[in-house]
Amino acid sequence: MSEYVIVTDSSADLSADLVRELGVEVLPLSFTVKGRTYHNYPDNRDMDPKEFYRMLRGGEMATTAAVNMADYTSALEPILVSGKDVLVLAFSSGLSATYHSSVTAVNELREQFPQRKIFTVDTLCASMGQGLLVYLAAKKKQAGATIEEVRDWTEENKLNLCHWFTVDDLHFLKRGGRISAATAVLGSMLQIKPVLHVDDEGHLINMGKARGRGASLTALVDHMQETAIDPADQVVFISHGDCLADAEKVADDVKKRFGVKEVVINYVGPVIGAHSGPGTLALFFLGTKR
Repeated sequence: MSEYVIVTDSSADLSADLVRELGVEVLPLSFTVKGRTYHNYPDNRDMDPKEFYRMLRGGEMATTAAVNMADYTSALEPILVSGKDVLVLAFSSGLSATYHSSVTAVNELREQFPQRKIFTVDTLCASMGQGLLVYLAAKKKQAGATIEEVRDWTEENKLNLCHWFTVDDLHFLKRGGRISAATAVLGSMLQIKPVLHVDDEGHLINMGKARGRGASLTALVDHMQETAIDPADQVVFISHGDCLADAEKVADDVKKRFGVKEVVINYVGPVIGAHSGPGTLALFFLGTKR
């Protein structure tokens, strides 16, 4: 069996420690704030996420950019030259052009390296939902699964990767065109918090609303109760927009309610955080459906 490398991108919001543990490669997306462009590396070498959210709270706006074809080519070519195969697990095509860039790069590289296996998967996932799918795929690789087996498992299970989000500041969703200005103003006055998820097409959509922050956090865990498969035996991922205490509260809730033993918490990176804002809280797990 040929050796292979799993490659993903920084939308997955995996920590540097977890990247090392899993043995995966991560291509950074980029973000621009105050006229300067940074790369979103797992080790946050360009900017600490706490500083990023401080800037957003101070009124700065950030824009983001996908991984392009040249980025993929330059990252994958050395792996292929070394004699290894490649499986790319890319950011949802419903939210970014990153996957489409990977397809173009992979098609070109197949012509250059006909003896190598090169696959790319549209995860239809985002943030640590993508991260959890990569984590589970990497664990299968570590257990001895072939590149085809991991690719097929990922394709078969990606629509069971549940993403449930809430945000604290509706004005970031307004800027992204997800809600109207009137809805943002009224919702903020009434302390209405949206409950969103990523659907089967990989889009972030509004699924409901809760009155107040506490109720919105509880709603995330309620959704887990509705669809989670054997939650006590799962590793659950939680990402947050610089609101660690809320993330820890949700982690405690899923442990108490479902007997979950392991919860991994990390920041929502700038790629998603630029559009969802400080106070974003997201819960990820495997369920019967999204």
